[in-house]
Amino acid sequence: MSKMNEMAQTIEELRTAAAAISDIADWLTAQFGGADDKQQSNNTAAETPTPPKPTLTLEQVRATLAEKSRAGHAAEIRALLQKYGAAKLSQIDPANYEALLRDAEVLDNAT
Repeated sequence: MSKMNEMAQTIEELRTAAAAISDIADWLTAQFGGADDKQQSNNTAAETPTPPKPTLTLEQVRATLAEKSRAGHAAEIRALLQKYGAAKLSQIDPANYEALLRDAEVLDNAT
């Protein structure tokens, strides 16, 4: 038998063995892993974290408040800044930016 024939026969035997191993793995999964796979996929879905909200920057808040101020709400904007304990926007804690913007959005609806 030539070297090429031997190589072809070895490759075919490897493919047959791989197919047999795959069939056995499928059978074992069906016998023992069916319920665990469902539970594991449920656990994975439950553990998937929600993407964090994008944090607001000082520039974004400043732009929104400037727009409200130009729309005639300058006094209300000053009152909101004081509500959050600051005389100017740069003194406000960034953790309060979202709440400040929610309060400022109400200004258009109040008129």
